[in-house]
Amino acid sequence: MESMERHQISLYLVAIVVGGFSGWLTPAAAKPFELSITPVLGALLFATFLGIPFSKIGQAVRDGRFITTVMVLNFLIVPIIVFGLSRFVAHDQALLIGVMMVLLTPCIDYVIVFSGLAGGSSERLLAAAPLLMLTQMLLLPLYLLIFIGPHLVSAIEPGPFIEALVLLVIIPLVAAALTQRWACRALAARHLMAFMQGLMVPLMMLTLAIVVGSQIVGVGQELRSLLAVIPIYIAYLIVMVPTGMLAARIARLDVGSTTAVVFSGATRNSLVVLPLALALPEPLALVALVVVTQTLIELVGMVTYVKALPRLISTQHTTSYI
Repeated sequence: MESMERHQISLYLVAIVVGGFSGWLTPAAAKPFELSITPVLGALLFATFLGIPFSKIGQAVRDGRFITTVMVLNFLIVPIIVFGLSRFVAHDQALLIGVMMVLLTPCIDYVIVFSGLAGGSSERLLAAAPLLMLTQMLLLPLYLLIFIGPHLVSAIEPGPFIEALVLLVIIPLVAAALTQRWACRALAARHLMAFMQGLMVPLMMLTLAIVVGSQIVGVGQELRSLLAVIPIYIAYLIVMVPTGMLAARIARLDVGSTTAVVFSGATRNSLVVLPLALALPEPLALVALVVVTQTLIELVGMVTYVKALPRLISTQHTTSYI
């Protein structure tokens, strides 16, 4: 398992390629893949939440500067940036909704992995994960209402949002908290926690493979339309580096916390948003492909982040003290 953790970025890219080839060569597999997304993602989030030190969440929330910086960045600054970038696809309803849905929701799973690989304070992101998840689920409908308008939002049924919140957030979160509490008294629970933590990389690989496999044919068929969102996603990744660094600098955060803030602002919750996108009515079927496209662009961006950010942030902190 340690070997898998050391090479997880390469393994994630392999999973994407394998999933893409499987879906492309066997189009009939798309439906079974799609049906597998929610249970596999639920297992991944359960394993992720098991790593959250629930007993220390109160202490993490009291880490005022970090939590405030992450929340302000993701829920005040990012929406302004996303609104500006989304104007380039404002003429197309499906592209607009897809870009908005995915870029307005901060990641709470593999952001912890990538931030840690770049030297970020992963434990702080772990503690902030439940707050980020619940806040985005509450604010996303409001953002869509403000930025897209009631005429488009009315086409989105609230049922799938509530179902995703329950299945992908509340149930895994409560189950993880109860398992941690049980682990204080039962050896079996401690074994379960260790087992699930060891499955983190394989579960992430499986999730990426089935997501890409379920959507790759559609991506190929709609490639011309999807080309319009690729520059937006690349621009977002570029803009969020100086934006996150500036926010962290204003808050006077250390190097590890600055790295975590930048990753939190840049990585998006595409894997959690995808089931919501898949539940949209047929005229908005393209939204799911817009979300998957963001996943592919972001993973390439994360590899670049892991290599480049430590040097950039170190340089910023060195010059700020000269």
